[in-house]
This record gives sequence, C-alpha cells and structure tokens, in this order.
Amino acid sequence: MSREKKTGYDPRGIEERWAKAWEEASASHVDESSPKPPYAIVIPPPNITGFLHIGHAMNNTLQDILIRWRRMQGYNALWIPGTDHAGIATQNVVERQLRSEGIERETLGRDAFVARVWKWKEESGGTIIRQLKRLGAFCDWDRECFTMDEPRQQAVREVFVRLFHEGLIYRGERLINWCPRCRTALSDIEVEHEETQGLLYHIAYPLADDPATRLIVATTRPETMLGDTAVAVHPDDPRHADQIGRRVMLPLTGRTIPVVGDPILVDREFGTGAVKITPAHDFNDFEAGERHNLPRIALFDETGRFAGSVPDAQIEPALYREIAGLEVEKAREIVVRRLRDQGFLVQVDAHLHAVGKCYRCRTVVEPFLSPQWFVKVGPLADPAIRAVEEGRTRFVPQHWENTYFAWMRNIKDWCISRQLWWGHQVPAWYCRQCDRDHLLLEMVSEDQQAHRILRDAQPIVATSPPDACPRCGGQGLVRDPDVLDTWFSSALWPFSTMGWPEQTELLRRFYPTSTLVTSFDIIFFWVARMMMMGLKFMNDVPFKEVYIHALVRDAEGQKMSKSKGNVIDPLEIIDKHGADAFRFTLAALAAQGRDIRLSEERIEGYRHFCNKLWNAHQFLTRYLPLLEDPLLPVSSLSLDLADRWLLHRLNGLIESVTWALEEYRFNEAASALYQFVWHEYCDWYLEIVKSRLISESSRELQQTGVALLLLGLETTLRLLHPFMPFMTEEIWAQLPGRGGISLMLEHWPKADPTREAADAETAMGLMMELTRAARDLRSDLEIAPSKAIRLMLRTASDNDDRTIEAVKSYLAAFTRAEQVTFGQHLDRPSPAAVGLVGDIEVHLPVDDLSAFTARQQKLRRELDKVGQELTRVEKKLSNADFVSKAPTEVVAKQRDEQARLADTRAKLLQHLERIDQLLR
Repeated sequence: MSREKKTGYDPRGIEERWAKAWEEASASHVDESSPKPPYAIVIPPPNITGFLHIGHAMNNTLQDILIRWRRMQGYNALWIPGTDHAGIATQNVVERQLRSEGIERETLGRDAFVARVWKWKEESGGTIIRQLKRLGAFCDWDRECFTMDEPRQQAVREVFVRLFHEGLIYRGERLINWCPRCRTALSDIEVEHEETQGLLYHIAYPLADDPATRLIVATTRPETMLGDTAVAVHPDDPRHADQIGRRVMLPLTGRTIPVVGDPILVDREFGTGAVKITPAHDFNDFEAGERHNLPRIALFDETGRFAGSVPDAQIEPALYREIAGLEVEKAREIVVRRLRDQGFLVQVDAHLHAVGKCYRCRTVVEPFLSPQWFVKVGPLADPAIRAVEEGRTRFVPQHWENTYFAWMRNIKDWCISRQLWWGHQVPAWYCRQCDRDHLLLEMVSEDQQAHRILRDAQPIVATSPPDACPRCGGQGLVRDPDVLDTWFSSALWPFSTMGWPEQTELLRRFYPTSTLVTSFDIIFFWVARMMMMGLKFMNDVPFKEVYIHALVRDAEGQKMSKSKGNVIDPLEIIDKHGADAFRFTLAALAAQGRDIRLSEERIEGYRHFCNKLWNAHQFLTRYLPLLEDPLLPVSSLSLDLADRWLLHRLNGLIESVTWALEEYRFNEAASALYQFVWHEYCDWYLEIVKSRLISESSRELQQTGVALLLLGLETTLRLLHPFMPFMTEEIWAQLPGRGGISLMLEHWPKADPTREAADAETAMGLMMELTRAARDLRSDLEIAPSKAIRLMLRTASDNDDRTIEAVKSYLAAFTRAEQVTFGQHLDRPSPAAVGLVGDIEVHLPVDDLSAFTARQQKLRRELDKVGQELTRVEKKLSNADFVSKAPTEVVAKQRDEQARLADTRAKLLQHLERIDQLLR
C-alpha cells in the first residue's frame, strides 16, 4: 500500500483501497498445511436472494472480529464463506420474474425453469457477497461454497442414501403443514403462528339412535366437520359414559360416525367434554385417528380449495355442488349457513386463537395428508443432547442450552421433502413396471406431464441414477420430483464445506470448527440439525462453542421492519459513516443476553471516535521527526511518572480486551478500547506530551513522550484492528518501521510484567480526580477556562503530600492553576468553593461573591423545572393502567426519561449545595 499521507479521515477512500489490497494479496487465504494451531468458523450462509441487513451485519462483524483476532494470536484462522440456495425464496423470486414476462413456471417446464434459476443466481446471487466484502469480512474467499454446487450436492446425496439404508429416512403418508400458495410441505418450525381474532362455532351432533339427544362440539373450522370420522369423549366423564360405542349423525352428510373414549385428546374439564375428530385436517386428530383406527377423509386439494371429488365424505349433493372448488373461507360461509338453516348451529362466540402461516409468503397453512419424506430424528437427537450435556459443545450465553434441550427432547420426525423445482432433488427413483399402480401420470400444463408418486410406491435410492430397476430389470425409471428442505443441505455445512465425503486435509485439520456465531431464532432450524448430522457422519460435534448474539432493534426497542419504517440499511450507514464506525457500534452494543437498541446517533458517535483516533495520529505524525530511531526499545527510555502510567494502562488494556474476546464480551472489549483511546491516551497522555513539546522540557523528555505516543498508538491499532480493520490498516501503513501486507499479520499484543506500575496508576488517578473536582468548581462558579486560578488542597496524610508533589506540575497544567498549594495543616481560605476527593479538601478561593448569588438563583429555577417534569413522569408511571396498557416501548421511554431527569436533579443539587456552601 502507498504510504501517502492523508489530510482527512475519508472512510470511503480508505475502505476501497484496503479491500482491493487484501484481495490482490490473497491476504485472507489459509494454507491448510500450516503448522499453526487451527481455528475455524463457517459462515451462516445467507440466502442468494438476500441483501445485507442489520442482522447479517451484526453476525458477520462478530465473526470477523474473532477471525482477525485469532489470526493475530498466531492461529491458522479459517473463515469459510458461502451462500444458501434458499429453495422457496429463490423459486418465488424467479417465478415473479417470469410472470412479469407473461410466463408461468409450469409452461416453461422443470429443466428450463431450473436453468433459468441458475442463470439468475449467476447474475444476481452474488450481491450479498459483494456487500459482505464492503463490511470488511476477511473470509477465505478462495474457498467460497454454495449449498447447491457439485461438492455440496455430492455430500447431500451421500447423506440421504446412507440415512435411507439405515432406516433413518423413510417415505410415508402423514399429516404435514402445507402452503397452498407455495404448494409445498413445511416443517413445524417453518410455520409462524399469529394470534388472530376469529369465531368459535358450537355444532350439535344428534345421536343416531336417539336424535333428541345431541353432543355439542366446538370448532374454529366448521367446514372441516364434513371430514369428521368420530367424536371423542373422556372415558371417565359421567356425562358421556353411556354414549361411548354409539354413533352420531354427522350434519350435512349421509354418514354416521362413532363416539370413542379418548383420555389424551379430551379434557373433560373443558367445555362440553365432546371433541370432533378430523384425522385428515388436524394434527392432534391425526394421532387420535391412529389410536382408534379411524379413516381419513381429505376435503381440500393442493391449492387449498374444496376437492373436486370426495366420495367418502357423503356430503349432501346440493351442498357439495355449491362448495366444490371454493377456497376455504368461502366454503366456510356456506357450511355455516347450512348448519344454521338446518338447526345444527347452536351458538357462535368471538375467539382469539393462533393461526399458522407460511414463513415465506404469509399464506394460512393447512394440515394436509400427503406422502412425504421424513428423517427419523430420535436416534440422531440423543447423541446431540449428550454432547451439550457433557460440555463438548458450549452455548454462550449458557441459558440458550435450555432452548436447545427443550426442543431436542421433544423432537418430532423431520419432514424433509418439498414440492418445489429448485433445490436438491430427492435421489430416489421408481420403476414404471413394478410401481405402475402407484404412479399417476398427470398434466401440469397444456403440453407438460408429470408423475404423481402415490403412498405405496417403492423407492430405489442411490447416489447416481440407476441403469435399471434392481427388482425387475426394467429400464423405465421415474425420478421422485420432490426436492429437499433447504435446511437439509445447511445441516451438513460444517463438514461439506471442507470436502466431505472425501477425507480431505482441510477436514483433518479444521473439523470440528471452533466457533459458530448465530442468532437464537435458528437454534432449531440449523444449530440442532448441524449437531445431529455432524455427530452422525463425522463422529464429532461440528463446533466447540456456539455464540448466540442478540436481536438488533431500533432506538425504541422495537423490532425493525419495513412496515414500521424503522429499518436501518447497513449499506447506507457504511456510505455515510464508514464501515469501521458501523462495525465498532455493533460490537459496542453486543452485550450478552440483551437485545441491541441501535440508532444512527450511536453510529455517528463512534464516527467521532474514529476522528479522535485519526487526529491523534495526525498530531503524532508532526513530531515523529524528533525520534532518531522510531523502533527504539522502551528499556532505553528515561521514564517519568506519566510515562510509567501509560505503559501500565497499556498492560491493563491488553489484558482487558483479550479477556473480553475470549469470553465473547465484545461490548466490554469495545468499551475498554474506547475508554483508553478517548479518555486516557488522548485526554491525558497526549495532552501531557503536548505540554512537553510546547514548553522548555528537555529534548530527552520530549523524545520519550513521542516514543510512547507511538508505542501507545501502535498497540492500540493492533487491539482495535479486529473491530476497525480499514482505518487501523491505513494508520499502521503510515507509521515508521511498520506496514506490510496487512496489520492482521502482525502479532497480538501481550502484557509486559516489567511495565507494571501500580504506584504510577494511583498517583495519576488521584491527579485526574483532583483535576475533575477543580474543573467542577470552576464550572459551578462559571469561571472562564482561560482565566488562571489558585488551587489549594488540604491533605489528610503524608502519603497524600508525596503523591501531590509528584503530580503537581500536571495538576497545575490541567486545571490552569497559577499556583497549587497543599498540606495537612493548610489554612482553609474564605470565601472559597470547596470540593472533596476522598479525604482531600479541594479549595478554590474566590475574591468576589456577587456573581454567585445570580448563579444560585438560576440553579434553583432549573431545579424547580426539572422537579416538576420528574413529578409528571413519575405520576404517569405510577398509573397501573398506563403501565399495563401502553405499548412496551412507550413505557420504556418514560422510564428512561425518569432516570434522566433524576440524574439531572442530582447533579443540580450537588452544584447548588456547593454554591450554598460558598455563600454561607
């Protein structure tokens, strides 16, 4: 990189130059044969349809911090990047694109459609990768993977075939979640439930042998009663003891159905104690149907409409002609009207209930009876549970283990098939001769045909297309049209990205990976499944630690969404404030176990932090010529108290940042860096050195100051680099005797025990407290900063005297005191403003008291105003109705205002007390 000095902090120019330099030097590439200890992270692969959002920015910033830090520590740190093919999402994007051209997917045909998706992926699918590079992600881009590239496809086929032959993958007809819009199965965790205000319908079912006696059932889905195959009651309920085994007439049909006793399905303490059973349209009813060997009558087709033919339902012909082909909501209206007209509808109540919706298109999900592929997860879940119990994988924060255990210990078989065209097609074939009774040829468009694979078809599962049927030798094989759940290939990510099923050097060196950084909402989708698959196929956990980061919310604590208009666009922020300020903000707010409240004002504040460091570097650059040898060792320097203090504080900074990163306390690491740079290096030591440079200090003292400013900056840049890679690279490249391909290739600082100086820290700490106390008094008395003061300190011990003597010159400079006097028996001046630091009295003599009477009155007016505002807020918060009914974010805002006003009042009281004391 060029060492050309820049006159101002230009994030965009700096970021562009360094991103290009890293790429040209392949600086992020990892040699797997390196003898360095391995450290590995695999990126949670973002969807190829995606754009960089705030969650991506948080997740990848934290991963990048870990990778850069570990590499500087001497690890062979590998970060494997990649993207996910995102089955439903990507197919929907391309379908919309086709519709804008007047083309339907079915008209195009499967092969042409898949080719079109690949074309879209090549043209548009890399957007998010380019955006991650703008964020500064230091991945090994030479190893970029895609969940549907050929090596990953090979891994998916191999896993599927092995699990099938072990009986852990099977095909069966089950009730599954079905999206009528996407026309595909969904797993339970792909269904998002929303509280919805609906209606509860109470329907009478007359006993067949005593129509005057009626069982009353309640349902939110009256249209499904046409598919009922039983009514359940509790076997111990005396109200219905004589009805078990009898039959009821099913309204609007020509059928009677049995009354069965079921203590699992029925809560006898709730409602009438009678529950309708519709095995083809409710998951609990499906299981009850299995227990009682009930038939299943499916009423709806794949589009969510009433099916064209449901002979087993025996629906009244006139009614069926009216509802056939209708959507559920319209059919419901007609069924309810018929029930009311025929006297079966007893009552209708308002009812709040959860409605499942597709996580992609928000369509109401239907329980749907369909042949699907499943993973039998019980045998896979048990080892994954033990691995966390035994500490082989650790969650940070630890409480997320409870979420993991709760799901894994109640896990159900995983429906892995999806009725899509884009994705990993199931590696199964069917013989047209052996299975001819189970393969239905259907028209999917005017000139396109496809086979529907029925429940009892016998699959031939293999990693490559079979030449012939192994049972009959027939040549006509039909491939299963389904594709696999996107999360199936993602579950293999930690080892498929390293070349499995081949036994590669990368796998041998880097598996298991070191850390997974992810969010809590995919513990089920992804983390648990990677655990199961890693233990099954690699006989080891996929990662040693799982760091779960918090959710990024807006400044008011609300979840960001386009509909609320509160979304922060990372790219706009990077354009405006730079990637470094944005990254540092995210790290500074990433406290464990607490959601992040992000605002542009916070980001702007850390942009100022960038400027502060940049300006410190610019100041130092002007005086570097004073150093004959910029690499002069500290041991050769003559150090005074402040110099020793700086070295001691650098030791503390190194230890604090290193510990915080080891514990995934990113916010504490960022806070330590911020406090040191702004409040110790710049506010104190740089000012001390500045005073040496403009005074008549010895050249040796000046050189020592510049040398330690350089050492402090150099150490800080190393520690800051994982957080702010671009600016730290730029400054580093301009330091004498430094530079190179990347600052990240430099070593991580280590504390030096010989630089410990507790006495210097104590002395300088006292000097700073005394300075602050004197400045507070100056402020209270509204003494102009340019006016010199007399500072008098009444001490309490000989130790105080020795310490003040050592820091007296610094204290005079920082307080602009023309005279500093101190002693244990010092006469207290009067009149004087007085402060207290420990046992030391800080006196600021005053010659004229007249100005302070006006100051006293002003403070009292301000105090009265703040008190009134505080009373108003406290009254609002003491109102139970307000606290319970107002939106959470509104209440939180009022509590924040209460805390702010209370703090302001406390400070005003302190100031007023000092003025009152002065005027007594």
